Amino acid sequence: MHTPISSDELTGKIYDWKLIRRLLGYLAPYRPLLAMTLVFLLLGAGLELVGPYLVKVAIDTYIKAGDFSGLSLIALLFLITLLLKAFLSFLDNYFTQLLGQRVIRDLRMELFTHVQSLSLSFFDRYPVGRIMTRIGNDVEVINEMLADGILMVLANVLTLCGIVTVMLWMNLRLALVAFSILPLLVAASLKFRSSVREAFREIREKIARINSFMQENITGMKEVQLFGRQEQNFHHFDQINREQRDAYLRAVFSYALFFPLVEVLASVSTALIIWYGGCRAYEGTLTVGLLVAFIEYMGRFFRPVRELSEKYNLLQATMSSAEKIFGLLDSRKQIAISVNPRPFPGLQREIVFDRVWFAYEGENYILKDVSFCLPKGKTLAIVGTTGAGKTSIVNLLGRYYEFQRGRILIDGLDIREYDLKELRSAISMVQQDTFLFSTTVLHNITLGNPAISLKRVQEIAEYINASGFIEHLPEGYHTVLTERGNSLSAGQKQLLAFARALAAGSDILVLDEATASIDSESESLVQDALRKLVRNRTSIIIAHRLSTITDADQILVLHKGRVAEQGTHHTLLEQGGIYKKLYETLAWKH
Repeated sequence: MHTPISSDELTGKIYDWKLIRRLLGYLAPYRPLLAMTLVFLLLGAGLELVGPYLVKVAIDTYIKAGDFSGLSLIALLFLITLLLKAFLSFLDNYFTQLLGQRVIRDLRMELFTHVQSLSLSFFDRYPVGRIMTRIGNDVEVINEMLADGILMVLANVLTLCGIVTVMLWMNLRLALVAFSILPLLVAASLKFRSSVREAFREIREKIARINSFMQENITGMKEVQLFGRQEQNFHHFDQINREQRDAYLRAVFSYALFFPLVEVLASVSTALIIWYGGCRAYEGTLTVGLLVAFIEYMGRFFRPVRELSEKYNLLQATMSSAEKIFGLLDSRKQIAISVNPRPFPGLQREIVFDRVWFAYEGENYILKDVSFCLPKGKTLAIVGTTGAGKTSIVNLLGRYYEFQRGRILIDGLDIREYDLKELRSAISMVQQDTFLFSTTVLHNITLGNPAISLKRVQEIAEYINASGFIEHLPEGYHTVLTERGNSLSAGQKQLLAFARALAAGSDILVLDEATASIDSESESLVQDALRKLVRNRTSIIIAHRLSTITDADQILVLHKGRVAEQGTHHTLLEQGGIYKKLYETLAWKH
């Protein structure tokens, strides 16, 4: 497995056959469709060779002899050939597009499924904008290559080989004269390839940077406007945008130079055919029909050459996109999955942290030798200064990160032995910053679970004091919220988060400073809802409000990643240690 590519620069060859084989592997489930498409493609390439030969026969056999009935037959065959080729082109294009869309659907679903399975540590270091580029832009590049690139390249190569073979068969000397310009064409193609290679690498890199920059700035628009960063961000974006434009213009310059050169070489080749073939025709060693057929074949020879040059652009982008897509797919999930996971039957007795050590990077430990026991139905409050490791504890319980040393046990069994999906389903988490989706209030509470009825949601909302504001919304529970629920107050968002946690019916409740940013108007409603939420439930509360601290069955005081103190509210106050100082500070603030 490879680590994810953090840079958008290509690290391998522009023609990486391993990447190509891996891409072609996505065609395997659609072999019948691929075979059908290839048949249409081969027939179309074959018909491309028929037209000029019919012209030769028409001139040399029928026009020369004045046989207009035979000429009419040749003309009819020519028309049938054109119509058949057009029909095959339709079938080829349709089934090629169909094949490409099915492959891209599979690839995009694989990417989305993989991204959802990654640990949170991956998203700590991989910008969201780049992930969006992978699933959006880069997948579309692959789609274009599959639907309009790889098979067209094959068709063009077959056409070129067919034309060369037919011309050599018809007249070896005239064919060698016609192909005398090929060394110049090859040299020009190699120069073209080297000039656009770096340009297209840079184009892909700049597109990813633009997407990442746009995503970050739109998401953080409030902070941008709050601190007046619009002008600085404008200049930064302008620089990235100019760099992308300049890279693209370098590629455009190469194309603008290469295509006229191909046209010149095609004209030179045609001129050589006319000169040499005309002399031989005058001498009577070569027929006029053969000369016309060669001119026709040479015109058709340079058409796929131009198309292959255009596809080189697409191949550059495809190799770059494929490397980045597979780099993302090869990212380690980092959460070890048991070979034979045990079903999680629900919390029966207790949660135990046994000498747990955890670091996000290397040996820079956030948690150091942390131990505690939380019996079923009890409430544990975790307090400490910023950076003490409070949130890390709840992240480890849900296995969003992997700890390095020690054990975390639920009912005596290491949590790594349980089925990951079932374990996480047993934990409901309410965070300080509640994320709400741009959908209905009902869907935000149920998260699309059809087993949770509207009546049940209404009962829950009534129980935790959320029904009042929900029923005053324009369409009640069916009101579609704005992005991230920005039309709601902080208190209303938290009440919806409480309703979501209660509707999930999970055994374990985690509140990560869930009441830290509540406005005074909503505070009494939220506090009452919080007391109802933790009643008779196994709860872990990262404390901020005083009431959640004093009501807890057990309080854990973290200091620099270690358990400094542990006990009830009253016993810790009597000890006169860190907790008492923290409590007095919080009491003064509130």
